[in-house]
Amino acid sequence: MIGSGPLRSNRRRGASTTLQSGLDLPPHVLVRVSTLTANPTGASLVYMAAVPWTDEENDFIVADYFAMLVSDLGGQPYNKAEHNRGLQAKIDRGRSSIEYKHQNISAVLKGLGECWISGYKPAFNFQASLADAVARWLHRNQVYATARPARPHRLEESAVLEFEPPPTLRNRPPPEELEQMLAVARKFDVAGKAERNRALGRAGEERVLTHERVMLSGVGRSDLARSVRWVSEEDGDGAGYDIASFSPEGKNRLIEVKTTNGWERTPFHITRNERAVAEHRPNEWCLVRLWNFARGPRAFELRPPLEAHVTLIATSYEARFH
Repeated sequence: MIGSGPLRSNRRRGASTTLQSGLDLPPHVLVRVSTLTANPTGASLVYMAAVPWTDEENDFIVADYFAMLVSDLGGQPYNKAEHNRGLQAKIDRGRSSIEYKHQNISAVLKGLGECWISGYKPAFNFQASLADAVARWLHRNQVYATARPARPHRLEESAVLEFEPPPTLRNRPPPEELEQMLAVARKFDVAGKAERNRALGRAGEERVLTHERVMLSGVGRSDLARSVRWVSEEDGDGAGYDIASFSPEGKNRLIEVKTTNGWERTPFHITRNERAVAEHRPNEWCLVRLWNFARGPRAFELRPPLEAHVTLIATSYEARFH
């Protein structure tokens, strides 16, 4: 039962209805109200219980959210209020409940390392069934990943990236929702899917390659800019880094690039070889993390030892015969 106690009602036994307002409850909470005869006088007690969203309702609202998100990423206009009214006509939920669920979907997408609609601020503590519904939609609509801009459409390709401090060096505690976000990432193997998304990874590497060349040319080192190599593209994976560049002073920069469309703390994979190069050449190797890539990449660097910034977890093992 929700609230400090039962409410009095003159409704007949067994009557029920759905309330969206008029109670001291958060605006997004939908409750079912049922009455039972409490005494011989005919007075009734009203019991209230929050009504969970069904899988069908979740599927409806997730599909509606992605319709808006695709328009948002493509720079096309859309009307949130119109979408809300359309959902109200399909499911037994009110405007505020739908609005809040859209914010829940933003939170799920944040945990999945995906883009979300900035106008729907992520609201956490969502139902696990909602995360399942979002994952279902992504699985059924895998073309969505290829339809998103592979490289940021609002960014000048000649621009030098602006690097920020990594999250671990910003002199503020981790966000409260971090554990929930990491739990979602673990359940749906976010790091593994990002590693397998070669189109996104390649676009990120190309963006950093452009940054390195433009940066060196801008400080009068066109000679070094011409010598910057896209190692993973020219020689294949296996070197332990993607780009061989230089500092303005001519020192080697071995850059491993990790790219996500999600937020800055989205987990990523690092190979045994990448880690080995980081340990053996710590003064030359660095990891460039690009995030928020589809909307306009933001970047920071991680330098060895990596354990100062991230927790390294073994997710697979090589099996050798005795």
